[in-house]
Amino acid sequence: MADDPFFFFCSKDSFLIKAPKKSPLALRMVVLVFAMVCGVYICSICLKQIGIRTNPGFLSVEVITRPCPEPNIEPWEIPYVHYPKPITYSRVECKCNPVRYFAILSMQRSGSGWFETLLNNHTNISSNGEIFSVKVRRSNVSTITETLDKIYNLDWLSSASKNECAAAVGLKWMLNQGVMQHHEEIVEYFKTRGVSAIFLFRRNLLCRMISILANSYDREVKPLNGTHKSHVHSPREAEILAKYKPLINTTLLISNLKQVEDTTAKALEYFKSTRHIILYYEDVVKNHTKLLDVQDFLKVPQRELKSRQVKIHKGSLSNYVENWDEVQKSLKGTHYENFLTGDYRK
Repeated sequence: MADDPFFFFCSKDSFLIKAPKKSPLALRMVVLVFAMVCGVYICSICLKQIGIRTNPGFLSVEVITRPCPEPNIEPWEIPYVHYPKPITYSRVECKCNPVRYFAILSMQRSGSGWFETLLNNHTNISSNGEIFSVKVRRSNVSTITETLDKIYNLDWLSSASKNECAAAVGLKWMLNQGVMQHHEEIVEYFKTRGVSAIFLFRRNLLCRMISILANSYDREVKPLNGTHKSHVHSPREAEILAKYKPLINTTLLISNLKQVEDTTAKALEYFKSTRHIILYYEDVVKNHTKLLDVQDFLKVPQRELKSRQVKIHKGSLSNYVENWDEVQKSLKGTHYENFLTGDYRK
């Protein structure tokens, strides 16, 4: 049987079965679909990472604003240099101009109104006036800080505002307008926000007292055509207001002078940790280099500063007090005696 040719043929060839060949087109289609799915997935990941958002019909790309260049200043100055971004307008080309913050801390009738007009005569300085004379703005710490934030963000608009190109911005703030009451919080605010203090006082407190009494009389009587004016701009107006001679209460004179001295000392003690400069009205009047010192303190270009205000009282104090002899007797032999020899001369 083994020799049978038919058997041999069947045993070798009849059981050999060849596997059919796969179609090359189907394989290519599978590879192509896989590649397309991978490509779409990779593209979606890349778009998310570079921050591109697609909207129907538009491609929106987020633009990153370049920061302002670092100013060429000393390291200690950095906390006092600011780049405010007002809400009410745009600083446009001045957005990279640094701004310094300041506050004039003073007392009524100490020359602060005149001093502020000098500062506002500078192209780059904006001092916004006695803002906290309005009681609601100083009713508590929150209203005070909200008001200060608005001022230093350049959103407080007044006749003194230089707006977008201001290099120094601030206000005039009397010590009895919340400064002493909330001194701890205000000092912390000044240090945190980089606010510099300009103290302005009078050396001769008797001159200040005469000015306060005369201003109170003007507020009640209004001799200038029924209008109260704390400051005047013509010699004629000054002459009219200077005619009034107040009667000083000599019983309370020394205690009142001492109270002002104590308040001044406390204010300087409270704010000693802040960046500040101390000025006296008499020094600014007699020595105009003091105004250059202030401009250097605020880091603005030096300019000749002028004011339109006219002094009301001029000459010897004895010309402006009704009971001058009694005042002399009260102050003789005290450390306030030197106030008697003071005058209003420029």
